[in-house]
Amino acid sequence: MSVTSTAPGNTAASGRPATRRLYSDAERARRDGTRWTLVQGILAPVQFVVFLISLVLVLRYLATGGGYDAATLSIVAKTFLLLTIMITGAIWEKVVFGQYLFAPAFFWEDVFSFGVIALHLWYLAALLTGAMDPVALMYVALAAYAAYVINAGQFLWKLRMARLDAEGRP
Repeated sequence: MSVTSTAPGNTAASGRPATRRLYSDAERARRDGTRWTLVQGILAPVQFVVFLISLVLVLRYLATGGGYDAATLSIVAKTFLLLTIMITGAIWEKVVFGQYLFAPAFFWEDVFSFGVIALHLWYLAALLTGAMDPVALMYVALAAYAAYVINAGQFLWKLRMARLDAEGRP
């Protein structure tokens, strides 16, 4: 088993505190063997590119007042991709860890993802109901995007940790 104790005072042979590997050997095999890993690997960069394009369009609208429709369409596309990656990510977690969400290895990333989703859905609800003027909508989108950047950073950190784990480095 690849799990070591994280109790205070416990140390590995290296003298460093013992830590839990991100994936057990069985989880790593499931991760490497499922098509959902490839799906996530494709969707994540696509979503990031759409985010960058959308961010430029939103900032352009806020700076010039032009391009509202393009900015709005880009935010809706970004939200659609976010929901798609969340659904496929939940399936990936089920295959790899045996539960749809909140697997211990990705608990805080999943928690924060729900905040990101809530902000994106707030934007959509306000857009569809006309509850906010266009400038306010764009600021909600920017708040959603700021949360997305933090969440993406969480996942990139886990990707780095998984690589170091695979190399056997602490």
